[in-house]
Amino acid sequence: MNWDEIIGQDDLKHQLIQSIEDHRIGHAMLFTGDEGYGVLPLVLAFCKEIFEKEHPSSGVRVSNLTHMDLHFSFPVFSQDGKSVSSAYRQDFSALVKKNPYFSFEDWTQELDSEKKQFQISVQEMDAITEKMTLKSYEGGHKILIVWRADKMNTEAANKFLKLLEEPPKNTIIILTAENAASILPTILSRTQIYEVPRIAENDIRTALLKHKEILDEDREVYIHQAQGNWNTVLKLLEYGNVDEEFGFYFVKWVRDAFMVKKKPQYLKEIIGWAADIAGWSREKQKKFLEYCSEMFRLALMQNYEAGALVYKTVGEKGFNWEKFSEYIHGSNIVSILEEISEANLQLIRNGNSRLIWTDMGIKLSRYIHKKP
Repeated sequence: MNWDEIIGQDDLKHQLIQSIEDHRIGHAMLFTGDEGYGVLPLVLAFCKEIFEKEHPSSGVRVSNLTHMDLHFSFPVFSQDGKSVSSAYRQDFSALVKKNPYFSFEDWTQELDSEKKQFQISVQEMDAITEKMTLKSYEGGHKILIVWRADKMNTEAANKFLKLLEEPPKNTIIILTAENAASILPTILSRTQIYEVPRIAENDIRTALLKHKEILDEDREVYIHQAQGNWNTVLKLLEYGNVDEEFGFYFVKWVRDAFMVKKKPQYLKEIIGWAADIAGWSREKQKKFLEYCSEMFRLALMQNYEAGALVYKTVGEKGFNWEKFSEYIHGSNIVSILEEISEANLQLIRNGNSRLIWTDMGIKLSRYIHKKP
C-alpha cells in the first residue's frame, strides 16, 4: 500500500512519515477507528515505509504481503479444536489485496462463517510469540500487525501482554481496533495510540471523481451515505443505492409502530418485520440501522424547520415525510437513537438477530407517540 493510494488522512500520513524520519517509532502502537476510515491502509503504508528505509527493494514484497518479516494475526473461528490465523492467511491476504478497507463483517463473509464466533485465541498468541522470537529474515525489523485486537479473548490478551512487556529485539507491534475502550487498560498503557478519524467529505468527493460513470447528484448522495467510510462507498459502487429497499422496511416499521397502540394485532407485523431483517447478513443489518438513524435525524431537522439541511427523504410511495417528521422531536429522538445504537452493539456481539430487531421494533411504538 502506497501513501498516495490512501483516501485522505493527510495529517496522519505526515505524522507517521515524520516519526520514521525522526527515528521515533514506538515498539507498540494502536490504531483505532472504523476499518472504512483507512486504518489498515495506513498501517500497511507505514510498514512499507519502514521496510523500504532498511531495504529499498522490499516494498514490492510488502505490497504483495509476502515479506518474511511482516506478520499478521487476526480473528478466526475454531475448527477441530484449533483457532490459529495461519490456516487462513491466504484468504486474509486475498481480501486485503482486493479491498484494504474491508470490515470485520466482510472478513466473516469471506470465510462464509457469519454465524460462527471469531476471536483471537491463546493458541494464536502462542503461535505468534514463537514467530516473533525468531531472528529477522532480512536483518532489520520484524513487524506484527494484530488486526482487530479487540477480538482477543481474555486468556489471549493476558498472554499478549507478556509479549508487549518483553518484546523481542527490533520488533514493532501494531494493533488495530474500532475503539480504545475495547482494549484492556494494561495493554493500552503500553501502546502509542493513533486515532483514525472519518475521511473528510472533500477527500471522498475527490476520489469519487475518478469514477466518471457516477452522476453528480448520485455522487453527493454517496458522500452523505458514506459518513466518512470508504468501504461504504465501495459497496455503493458495487451494489448501488439500497435506499429503496431500506426505505420500504423503514416505512413498514414506522407505520406498524404507529398502529400497534390502537390495534395490538400489529405486533405480529412487527415480529414478522423483525424476522425478515434478521435473515439479512450482519453487514446489511448494520447498514440498515445506520439508515434508520440517519432518517430519524433528518426527520428531526425537518420538524425543526431546518429543511435546507435535509439532503434526502424516504421516497416510499404514499409516505408523508413532512407529517412523519412532526412526530420526531427533542422528547423522543435521544431514546430512539439510543435504542438503535444498542441494537447495533448487540449485533456486533453476535446476539440473536431476531430478538434484537423484535425488541427494537416494539420499543419504537412507545417513543413515537410521546408528546413534544
